[in-house]
This record gives sequence, C-alpha cells and structure tokens, in this order.
Amino acid sequence: MSRAALASLKDFLQADARRLGFGGTGVADASGNLLAGERLADFVAEGRHGTMGWLPETIDRRRSPRDLWPNVRSIVVVAMNYGPDEDPLEILDRPERGAISVYARHRDYHDVIKGRLKELAGRLIARARGAGLGEHDAKVFVDTAPVMEKPLGELAGLGWQGKHTNLLSRDFGSWLFLGSIFTTLDLEADAPGLDRCGSCRACLDACPTHAFPAPYQLDARRCISYLTIETKAVIPREFRTAMGNRIYGCDDCLAVCPWNKFAQDASEAKLIARDDLKAPRLDALLALDDAAFRALFSGSPIKRIGRDKFVSNCLIAAGNSHEPEFAPQVAALLHDAAPLVRAMAVWALFQLDRREALRLRVVALDRETDETVRSEWHALPESQD
Repeated sequence: MSRAALASLKDFLQADARRLGFGGTGVADASGNLLAGERLADFVAEGRHGTMGWLPETIDRRRSPRDLWPNVRSIVVVAMNYGPDEDPLEILDRPERGAISVYARHRDYHDVIKGRLKELAGRLIARARGAGLGEHDAKVFVDTAPVMEKPLGELAGLGWQGKHTNLLSRDFGSWLFLGSIFTTLDLEADAPGLDRCGSCRACLDACPTHAFPAPYQLDARRCISYLTIETKAVIPREFRTAMGNRIYGCDDCLAVCPWNKFAQDASEAKLIARDDLKAPRLDALLALDDAAFRALFSGSPIKRIGRDKFVSNCLIAAGNSHEPEFAPQVAALLHDAAPLVRAMAVWALFQLDRREALRLRVVALDRETDETVRSEWHALPESQD
C-alpha cells in the first residue's frame, strides 16, 4: 500500500472523527498479545470478576485482537467526552436523593457512539477505496464484544490506564466513552500513552468500599458499580452502609482525579444529563412499578438492570438516608412481588424504624417462603437496642 495514501487516509480519519464529536482518535497495531490480558487472567483466577461469568469465557479472545478477527491489521480507538457540568459528588450530601452515575443520566452511550462509529468506519473504507488502496473491511465495537478498549486506548495513545483501572486523558481527564474500529487497513500506529499518575492515590483513597487491593487492581466484588449494576444477587450487608445514596454506579474514583482540571463538559447533546436524573427523589423512585420504570428510563442504560434490581438499590439508599418519612413507603414494599425488593425492604425498614421492623418480623416470617428474604429477617437483632 502507498504510505503517502495511508498517511492521508489517517489525516482524514482524525478530521472526520472530530466532525462526529469524538474528542480523541488514535491507532493501535493489532498484532501481538495485549499485556493487559495477563492482568485479566489474574483478575479472573482470583475470583475478582464476581458473577460476571462472561469474562472467564472470553479471556482468550480478549488477549489478542486477532483471536477475535484474524484479518484485523489496525485498530482505531476513539474517545468521546461525557464530563458533567457540576461536581457529581455534591449529591452524596443529599440523602433524600438518589445518586446516578454521570454516564447514565441521559441516552445509552452504546447507541450514541455505535451509530457514529459505523458512519466513521463506512466513510473510512469508502475513502480508502477512492484513494486506490483496494477493498477493505471494518468492524465496530462499543463495550459489547470481548475487546479490551482501555488497554487498546492506551496503546493507541489516547491516554493511560490509571490506578483506578480506567483510561485517563490529559485533555479530558476521567470522563471518557471509548469505541473501536477493527480494520484490514494497515494504518500507522500512534505512540502508546504514558502513565502520568505518579505518586497520586486520590482515586484509591476515595473508594467507599475499598475495591482497590493495590494500584491498578480492582476487585469488582467490592465495587459499587458492580454491586448496583452487574450482579443480580443480594448486595452483601457489609457494603450497604458504604453505598450511601448511590443507586446506579459510582463516580467517586473518577471525580476526584486531579487530571479532571483539564476535563471539558460534554458537548454531545444526547449525553448531557437529563435534569430529572441529576438528583431524583428516592420516594419517587421507590414508587415505580415496572411500566413506570420502563417509561422513565426509556433509552437509558439504567433500563437494562430492570425495575426490581433498581428499586432494591433505591431501598438501600432509603435505609441509609435515616429519613423517617420514607419508612411507610419502605414498609409497603415488604409485600412487593419481587423477593429482591422484599429483602432490601427488610434491611431498609430496620435502618429507618427498628421498632416497626421487629414488630413485623414474626408475622412476616410466618408467610414468607423465599429463603433470601427470610435470611434478611433472621439477620435482624432480637431487640432494637
């Protein structure tokens, strides 16, 4: 292939990516194994993936891009900024409100980015054909295939994986959505990003549940994002108080990063937070039935976890609020059809009104058949002292 034509094609790629709203674009060589694949293997071997069974099933394909698609020569990695227009940690001081991770406060980023990536990839292949580079192909991925976007983003020069394991950028700080284009084109690779975390520990020290065993290591089983989104199991009691009012994800390790002084507010309209999701009242969320939940979160990534899981997260937040006004609503959810909701209602009611929770226990145990819910009732102390 003509190196001059490929260089011109790469210039076109970067300009077109900017036109489509991507703040950063880099190219990685698809050959060889990713060193991060070894870290992933250790992560899985130690059980830190929790209930995410799809991770051990896809380790081999994640190690090498060519195990996923043998014909790939280059990987284009793009980044889109979704920085908030206010301090996302301020809501943690408003216990009657629910804290939703910044990335989930508007449209599902998968839909937004994938559409742009498909357009970018299509124009790239057409441009290559018009430049006499022959017939080529491309595949796009946005967090839905066994692709290690963060290590590839570092390899493509977009930034580096910080001590919190997320990709950091000198231009956008922590707030980055990533996507990739695998292509048969042999584009010139960019220089890898350099680690600039230095001696900083801000992200590690900020974690409410101590989910980082060491710098650059994460134990997902302790991570609030995993607990509120990924696992369908009852959240362990040891983490519930530390969750505070976080009902979907957690931004603490991202928000405290000093590199965010270079971050910009999201410019893509579809990623700017909806006002009704910046600080929603917990009582309104606890009242959601399935239809209302689906309507409220239509087009949002929150919809994927389902009403029962979401309301169970909200119950933990209500319990942590210590607001007595929530107690009657929480008590009503002891009769919910979903065992997960009933289980968390037991815990939340005890936090809000110990006398009432203990009064209801005997009657509740007489009628309750679900073992998970029964275990929550049995876990309550014998007295309110």
